[in-house]
Parts: sequence; structure tokens; C-alpha cells
Amino acid sequence: MPGQLADALRLGTRDLHAAAERTTFMRDLLRGRLDRAAYSRLLRSLYAIYEALESSLAAHAAVEPITQINLPGLARIDSLAADLGQLHGPGWKADLAPAATADAYAEHLRHLGRHDPLLLIAHSYVRYLGDLNGGQMLRRVVAESLGLSGTAGTQFYHFAEPGATALAATYRQGLNTMALDAATQARLVAEARQAFERHCELFSELASATTSSATAS
Repeated sequence: MPGQLADALRLGTRDLHAAAERTTFMRDLLRGRLDRAAYSRLLRSLYAIYEALESSLAAHAAVEPITQINLPGLARIDSLAADLGQLHGPGWKADLAPAATADAYAEHLRHLGRHDPLLLIAHSYVRYLGDLNGGQMLRRVVAESLGLSGTAGTQFYHFAEPGATALAATYRQGLNTMALDAATQARLVAEARQAFERHCELFSELASATTSSATAS
């Protein structure tokens, strides 16, 4: 219903969210089966996506209703850069190319930023609530599987005070206070579904690259 956007997004994308988690690449990630190179390829693709998402959101940060999810400490671009530097080295940007599906996704986000910024909310929801919720489990899996200690290499999942749980609650509250009619909510749900579809395509491409890399070695 209008005024409960967070629930509308969660319920409207539940099937595709589950599908993304069942992809081969995500199963391998969750089970600690990815090596440093495969995980770095994921982060490089996410960097391209976040670079487009966060620059587009920043351009409209003071505009309603985007301002309601413009929260300090949410941005991930710097933490992704730090992790890539730790895991791959200072030349990560030149050495690693984003997946083609990530580049296409990033271009879509830049297009929305120029022509339909309201729909960026859907992509913000898909990425940030994933980082704030399931990402906290992934931090432990990645640290253990790659032999990392402290926050080195897992800054992407680290949120400063008040921490991930409190930030997720504030983010959901921001979504639910948006004064949007039913038609606009439906557009956002449809866009969020597209975001999950794009993630499934990305994970499929990354899984193929991981298989090819393993075969070549």
C-alpha cells in the first residue's frame, strides 16, 4: 500500500532475490569457494555499478524523495576501492575490467540519473539493503575463505557507527516515509525486479569467467 514502499519492494522482488542467491556464483561465494581472483572480479564489477549509482544519486541527493535515503555512511565506493587495493594491488583499476553486464548496468544507472532519477531508488534498495543485511554474513565468509583479518579486504561490508543494523532500519524508514502513489510504487517495484535480473546476468557472467580461468590454469 502507499506509504509502505519497503514492504512493497521486498514482497515484489522476493522471487528474483531468491533466484539471485541460487546462482552458481553466489552459492560458491556463500560457501567460501571463490579464490581471491574471482572475488576481486566481483568487486571490480560492483565498483563500476556503485560508481554510476552513487554519482547519480549524489546529483539528486537534495531532491525529494531521494533525500530521504541520502544517509551518511551508506556509500560504498571508497570501501570497494580499499578492498580492491588490498586484494589485488594498487593497479586494480587498470588490471581488472568490469564484467560486460556490469558496464551495461552502470550505463543504465547513468541513464536513469539523467532522465528518470526517481527509479534510482529501486537500485539503491537492491544494493544497500543487501549490503546491510546479507553482506554482514558475507563478510565473515570472505574473511575466512581468503584468510583475511580485521577489516582488511572486507571494508565493503563494514559500516561505521551506528552500524549496519541501525542504518538498515533508518533506510527502511526513509523508504516508508516517501509520499508515493500506488502507480509510482509499482514502477519502483518493476525497476527493482529489473535490478535483480541484472544481478543474475552479472553472476552468470562471473561464473563463466571463473570456470574459464580455472580451466586455463
